[in-house]
Amino acid sequence: MIHPELEQAINAQINQELTASYNYLGMSTYFDTQNLDGFARWMLLQHDEEKVHAMKLLHYLQDRGGTVKLNAIPAPVATYSNPLEVFKMALQTEVENTQSINALYELALKLSDHATKSHLQWFLDEQVEEEKSIEDVIALLERIGDESAGLLYLDDKLGARKPESADDA
Repeated sequence: MIHPELEQAINAQINQELTASYNYLGMSTYFDTQNLDGFARWMLLQHDEEKVHAMKLLHYLQDRGGTVKLNAIPAPVATYSNPLEVFKMALQTEVENTQSINALYELALKLSDHATKSHLQWFLDEQVEEEKSIEDVIALLERIGDESAGLLYLDDKLGARKPESADDA
């Protein structure tokens, strides 16, 4: 049986992952309205990944005898001024996720819950990748500026992203 404090913290992380998923869906719809299909696809894949992350935590909590408590998710922002603003918001989302997972790991450490620490290691590693991929896009968007040819090139490049395989999740 999982410690009640850890159960509550994992439930909060599940909600945070689902909120991030919903936010990425909103970002995808923004890009769709801008006719930037590659950006929209990239964000839709982020949306899918965050759902997978939530489900990994949800199943883990159930496997440990915990009770899943789902909370309401606020409506996502779907209006932005430009792609750079969207990716800065995405980075903020991932940084907050990283901080939350770190706190969850610290709690598992404090409670000597080695199984949860082991499970969370994957999330810690994943967050490094998540933040870096978004930081890379931000750097490119800053370099491109208002240059439409560069934006269209990046749109094409991001549209080529492949979905995460089941082995990666």
